[in-house]
Parts: sequence; structure tokens; C-alpha cells
Amino acid sequence: MSTLTLHDLAKKMKGIDIASLSTHAEGGEIASRFMSNNGDVEYDGDNWFFTEEKTRTVGEIERDPNVSLAFSGKHHFYATVEGEAELIRDKAMFEDHWVKDLEMWFKEGVNTPGLVLIKVRAKRIKYWDGMKGEGELQLN
Repeated sequence: MSTLTLHDLAKKMKGIDIASLSTHAEGGEIASRFMSNNGDVEYDGDNWFFTEEKTRTVGEIERDPNVSLAFSGKHHFYATVEGEAELIRDKAMFEDHWVKDLEMWFKEGVNTPGLVLIKVRAKRIKYWDGMKGEGELQLN
């Protein structure tokens, strides 16, 4: 079994932009969608994603904040993150995590009506690092 540290995982996850975010849908099924972390990849256990208030994702997180993320990286590196999602509606936090490319989807930048920032705080990370092995980190 591999024993990567959070710092090691951060280096491996740095170049991964897209994650699959899974939530619990209203009927109890699992709902997944691909989300971009917009290059906000200095990994410390927190994951950041922008969305709009009117999405099902927001309603699902409001009902049950327990979510999962799946990442697929270079050289056969894969990670899943189990965590708790928080919905942030604070414009100052938007600015902390904003990148210019987001204006492709959110035309008014951090002033886009209904903009929501999803923060997923990791509780457990499982990973597989190809032939190097697999492992798990428990986070507080």
C-alpha cells in the first residue's frame, strides 16, 4: 500500500481541472456532473467550484451536504474525495477564487446574479497511483 501525504497528493492533483461531483438527488439516487475547479488546485483538502443558485446541484447540497468527487490525472493517477459541501454566497469569497476564464459562463463576473461557490471539505481521500500502489487519507 502506498502512503502518500496530503502534500504528495496536492502535487499529483495540481494539474487536474475537472472533477465529477456526486450528490444525493431528491429521490435518493446519486447524481453526478462534471465540474471545473478553474485552476484552483493548491490542494489542502478544500475543493472549489462555481455554479448558479438555480441548479439542482445547489438544492441537492442543501438537502444533504455529503458529496463525493472523482479525479482522473496523468500517468494513471486517480483519486476520490468524500467530503462535506458548503454553499457560499459571499462576494469576497468569490473574488478569492475567481479567475478570468469563468466569465465565459458567468458574464457579470462575481456580480453575476445567483452565483454560488461550492466548497467541498475533504474528509477522506482514496487514491490509486498506477503501479506505485493505492492508499487512503483520513482528514479532519
